[in-house]
Amino acid sequence: MTHYFENNENLESKLRIISYIYKGWAFNFYSDIGVFSKNKIDYGSQFLLETFLKFNDSNNLSILDVGCGYGFIGICLAKILNSNVDMIDINKRAIHLTKMNVKVSNVNVKVFISNSFENVKEKYNIIITNPPIRAGKKVVLDILLGANDFLEKNGELWCVIRKDQGAKSIKKELENIYNCRIIAKSKGFYIIKCNKVLT
Repeated sequence: MTHYFENNENLESKLRIISYIYKGWAFNFYSDIGVFSKNKIDYGSQFLLETFLKFNDSNNLSILDVGCGYGFIGICLAKILNSNVDMIDINKRAIHLTKMNVKVSNVNVKVFISNSFENVKEKYNIIITNPPIRAGKKVVLDILLGANDFLEKNGELWCVIRKDQGAKSIKKELENIYNCRIIAKSKGFYIIKCNKVLT
């Protein structure tokens, strides 16, 4: 089985377009075989985006979208909040699709391959992620705990995790280095907001 966090050079391509509307903002995204939630906007990602927007209306934020897939969260935030967004994924096809979608939405973002944070050089106000749960808990925690090193001093990490995929135990791990709280719950999904602890 091919996973969305792996690269399969021999995978066939069947492009499709997914539409999304948020408060009058209309988006179209190219998607394809071999990327996460290829046929529709994933509910967890949509819930994360819309919850974040409910609590944040600041413009000109610096945002990193980790595991960006075909670019749904990062592109929407860049457009709606007029913010500077970097987008990373380990999946080459996801990165290719994101670059296509950036052109469609006409947003000024940086998109690049990175295994977790290995190619990330900047620090950000916001790091946001729907982490690749199927890649295993270690990978997920590497992303969520590693984000701390790439946040500005008042930075925030936002993530979505399903209750039945370990949301509560992961939150306990995060509390070792962040101030965390569950911001919202819906259909078994938890939105967790983590504030960088000042030392």
